[in-house]
Amino acid sequence: MRPYQFSTFTDACVQLSHRLRYRSNLVHSARWQGADIASRPEMATHELTHVSFCVPLSSDHPDDYARDINPNMPWAEDHFQERVCGYPINPGLEWERWPYNKSAATFLDERGMFNHNYMERYWPKHAGLVERPTETARGWEDAARETFGGMNPYTHRGIMYEYGDLNDVVALLANDPYTRQAYLPVWFPEDTGGGSKRAPCTIGYHFLMRDGRLDINYHIRSCDYVRHFRDDCYLTVRLALWMLEECRKINPEWKDVKPGLFVMQIGSLHIFRNDYRMLFGEDR
Repeated sequence: MRPYQFSTFTDACVQLSHRLRYRSNLVHSARWQGADIASRPEMATHELTHVSFCVPLSSDHPDDYARDINPNMPWAEDHFQERVCGYPINPGLEWERWPYNKSAATFLDERGMFNHNYMERYWPKHAGLVERPTETARGWEDAARETFGGMNPYTHRGIMYEYGDLNDVVALLANDPYTRQAYLPVWFPEDTGGGSKRAPCTIGYHFLMRDGRLDINYHIRSCDYVRHFRDDCYLTVRLALWMLEECRKINPEWKDVKPGLFVMQIGSLHIFRNDYRMLFGEDR
């Protein structure tokens, strides 16, 4: 059974905003991003749970989605390019340019790095092996040469196998277009049970090609409607378009494949109390 389908992302935003205003419940967790917020009433959230919807992707052009979704541009596109740079850079550059970057720097550790970011999770084979901050792909390569003379031959291992990364998902999907295994995880076992530290909001992305169209199913545990929702949608659409381009480069069978469905499943879609008042001009 498919989730509720909106014709555009604009329609999705209108409907979800209405539901947050009139159907959400007030929830106050003990922690947020690892910080104790139990005694901060402004950190309570108006929340919708188990939100699931889809939007058909009718275009190959990112600009069309930028107009429909209205993310924070050009930041969202710049950060997408940073995510797919091919290296586990940390902290990168775009975190500091994020429009809502008020307290992001407080989450940097003593080395000037985050405990995780999307670049490390997209490219985890060598993540964490360079122990100084890197801002660009070139910077990471330079640090790798300084640390171990080049690309470290060591690759992280799971229980049985070496880690995969975004390029491995590309190769799998390109060469087996009907695979059901093309999944890019962002939530790792090390995040499990870690309430006292930051953890990824995104669980992962499932790519599925059927009937000549590539769908992307975006699983996310928590999403701030004001600060993240539109950017998260755009970044995920861009990933679907990027994946389609990469598959076309590898296998000619993909030349006629078009973008398919964007599907998003959100465990908690929420607005903080102060944002609720600002957005809707009222409290409840």
